Amino acid sequence: MAVDDFDIVPTRLAVKAMRDNGYRNAGYAIAELIDNSIQAKATRVELLCAEEEIQLSQRRRRRIRYVAVLDNGEGMDLAGLRRALQFGNGARLNDRTGMGRFGMGLPSASISQCKRVDVWSWQSGVESALYTYLDLTKIEKGQQHEVPLPQPHAVPEMWRSAGKNFSTSGTLVVWSELDRIMWKTAAAIIDNSEYVVGRMYRRFLQGGKVEIRLASFLVNDPDKVEARPAVPNDPGYLMVPSSTPAPYDSDAMFQAYGEKWEVPVVISFNGADHTVTVRFTFAKEKARQGEQAGSTPHGKHAAKNVGVSILRAGRELELDQAWVIQYDPRERWWGVEVEFPPSLDELFGVANNKQSARNFSELGKLDMKHLLRDGMTIGQLKEEMLEEEDPAGPLLEIANMIHKTLGPLREAIKAQKARQSRGGKRHGKTPEDQATEKTRERQDEGKKGTSDAGEEMPPNVREGEQETDLKDAGVEPAEAKELAARTVSSGVKYSFVDVQLEGRVFFSVKPSGGVILIKLNTLHPAYKHLVEVLEQETEDATPEALRERLESAGKGLKLLLMAWARYEDELDGKEKMRLQDIRTEWGRYAAHFLDDDD
Repeated sequence: MAVDDFDIVPTRLAVKAMRDNGYRNAGYAIAELIDNSIQAKATRVELLCAEEEIQLSQRRRRRIRYVAVLDNGEGMDLAGLRRALQFGNGARLNDRTGMGRFGMGLPSASISQCKRVDVWSWQSGVESALYTYLDLTKIEKGQQHEVPLPQPHAVPEMWRSAGKNFSTSGTLVVWSELDRIMWKTAAAIIDNSEYVVGRMYRRFLQGGKVEIRLASFLVNDPDKVEARPAVPNDPGYLMVPSSTPAPYDSDAMFQAYGEKWEVPVVISFNGADHTVTVRFTFAKEKARQGEQAGSTPHGKHAAKNVGVSILRAGRELELDQAWVIQYDPRERWWGVEVEFPPSLDELFGVANNKQSARNFSELGKLDMKHLLRDGMTIGQLKEEMLEEEDPAGPLLEIANMIHKTLGPLREAIKAQKARQSRGGKRHGKTPEDQATEKTRERQDEGKKGTSDAGEEMPPNVREGEQETDLKDAGVEPAEAKELAARTVSSGVKYSFVDVQLEGRVFFSVKPSGGVILIKLNTLHPAYKHLVEVLEQETEDATPEALRERLESAGKGLKLLLMAWARYEDELDGKEKMRLQDIRTEWGRYAAHFLDDDD
């Protein structure tokens, strides 16, 4: 009988089970090592991927042999290095000042991808490096029961040639026997890791706190290194420079949503107050120009960054999908960021692999209207949850804010595309052009409208009046300015804007700077069935989906006409005659406007 047959946690079985600890891919596991580097006050970190050439079928191919992370951090002494390879141990257990505290990062991340991890660390020059390792094969055979006592050991020349960050102090972690990495080449590992690493550490990269070098080389030629720096990948698309494709690598693709786009929320937890910051952004209108904006390089980039970005100590945990409307391509065009301190780990439900905030994610799945039953306020619901010791209680205010903001934020995104669709030149004259021509004909016949007097004003005055009315209607200032300038310069008589209107009115009409401003109520069912369904982006739509949209629009039009018919049917006497006269006169206008002479 083996000595450890009755251990509460047999080492070889526990370590084997820990290999399946939930790291999504090698990029997330590599991020754990970068966490350790940043926690050790490194200013330069390198991801080093060493390949070897092997014969496959009729030709030679490159395959990954080693993956390493090198830093210029503080390095570790003998005891610190030995603890670093223990599961659940480390120098920063329960440290709430930085990214670490779980004591699982280095060994857990490493064995999720490989069967052997070797570590060198030094504090007085690389010549003083101490070395130790974990070998899963030996552990599984019962030949390694503890972390070997670190010994003085020279860093292999291959790494000293390829790496650029061998400073007075630092650490080198090397993975070998890479049996769990799904990417088989250095290029694939670097490309996929760069996306994740650039997003996780965007705050550190943008602020210049850390430089991350991504490098690859052949094992037998370590002096010939291909390398590039990691750049920020910001799902809120405000950071520049960034990894977003041109022109948005140097020009922010998104803008702040509203004047209160950044909201601090104070949460009382464990006897102290803690600040959580929530930020809202959405795409600039110019980023969505064209029929297939989602198919552009920057649109495809945004499609990979969908979700609520959860930041802990400036480092992203995840892009939380619980808040996303699945299969809606427009979800790529908004950004929400929630940033909290490590002191709220238990409240948010942070996993020890730092890839999720479980408690917060659960709130994204809740139907807030269902929870707020019988007129209950958010404050009352929060108190009820606190009494029931529900850990999500203190987070309700934040979740409710996000749910309430995403509604109008999505409407603003719909309105952007609707404005572009109406203002485009895809099929000859736009409806605005055609209606303007018909209006000019009526003006030539001596017919005058209230809005016509505004056409005599100087262009800058017209633009200013329209811009003010658009902003009052809820259009973002930058977009209001752009739309007003475009309307005046184009000479059209009509301008549409999609907004939320109170009551059950489908649309409203207002003279504004010489044009007729038509506000479409996005909250009215007719908008959903007639306007939105015809102006949705089509890049991801199948023929069946397009057919369904047309059928829905047809149904919506018929229901709209039947609603009028019933309204007229329920009237009598003079009221019915007045309405019939209005219908007849409007029909004449409609026939005139719809008659395309071309």
